[in-house]
Amino acid sequence: MAVAAAAIVAAAACVTALGTAPSAAQSRPGYDTGRPEQPTHATRRGPSEAALGSIGDRVNANTVTIVSGNINGTYLTIAYDLSAVLDDGDSFRVLPVIGKGGGQNIRDVRFLRGVDLGITQSNLLRYFQRTNEVGRIDDKLAYVARLFNEEMHLVVRADSGVHTIADLAGQKVNFSDAGSGTQLTTRDVFTRLEIAPVEVNMGQADAFEKLQSGEIAATVLIAGKPAAAMRKLGATFRMLPIAFARPLQGDYLPARLTSEDYPGVIPPGEAVDTIAVGTVLFAYNWPRNTDRYRRIAAFVDRFFPRLAEFQKPPRHPKWRETNLNATVPGWIRFPAAQEWLERNVAADTTREQFERFLAARGPVAGDIDSPAERERLFQNFLQWNQSRERR
Repeated sequence: MAVAAAAIVAAAACVTALGTAPSAAQSRPGYDTGRPEQPTHATRRGPSEAALGSIGDRVNANTVTIVSGNINGTYLTIAYDLSAVLDDGDSFRVLPVIGKGGGQNIRDVRFLRGVDLGITQSNLLRYFQRTNEVGRIDDKLAYVARLFNEEMHLVVRADSGVHTIADLAGQKVNFSDAGSGTQLTTRDVFTRLEIAPVEVNMGQADAFEKLQSGEIAATVLIAGKPAAAMRKLGATFRMLPIAFARPLQGDYLPARLTSEDYPGVIPPGEAVDTIAVGTVLFAYNWPRNTDRYRRIAAFVDRFFPRLAEFQKPPRHPKWRETNLNATVPGWIRFPAAQEWLERNVAADTTREQFERFLAARGPVAGDIDSPAERERLFQNFLQWNQSRERR
């Protein structure tokens, strides 16, 4: 009782010292206590609605979205690299979007509002063109650049009795996520080789668990090496070779996975033959007089001149395979990309001619080695060349 009485006295003293305790209603923001409200972070004056609207307009006008892939493949890393190198505050921004891979990416660029660019496998463009399942696309989609090759990874348990791809006939094989590029391309490969496994679909993490337990016989991932998901594997798994058979030679390329790519799965100094397919950065083929066309053109103007930056660490090593002049047979290039290449290839050729011209002249008086003087002479050379062409 004495303790309780002491507690009551202490509480009364606190109330006397602090004043009447506020009710629950009085504690809510906005309750009028009769005292001047002290400025807080929430009540400080910020930008006007007009200024905020202007920021929003600028950010939206200068942002391009690129639908990529999941964490198991290469597309998401490539999209992140584009963002890391090209982002320039509100002036320009690349917004990577996690996607399900090549097949779904074609659907998303074709139909989703707000998606500007996508990454897919070149053979899937021909697949959708052939099947017509999303309507005509040869005039709706245009490629921006051919990027790199993606290798087919076919994984089985190390103690499995499966030694060739033909051994998978009638067995459960994970074709990766439904709608992914891996799924559609794996279907195509098995069909061409006339091998009929039982298709199942799941992410690679789940597939490795089921592969370990024996619930499935193999799992497939088509991604640019080294694929992060595959680098986590240990000696309990192994890669199955895929020969570059004649039925595959129309749309695929020979490739090789090495112990340097996957040290945990492939023994030191050894390699596994496989196949690869080309990867394409593509866009919806917007009319020239649209805002969406302007955004993609702005992306091209920033991306193409800086390719060399993507081919250095810490960017994905697959960037080293990118050649902006490489074409995708049967498909049109996005006009702004084609025009950039035409302008700059012509400029490069002219610059080479100029350098040969200087070399042919031999030593001359003056500071010809200074960058400013060489540029002045080059501009004079351009003017002379243009006047000669007019004549």
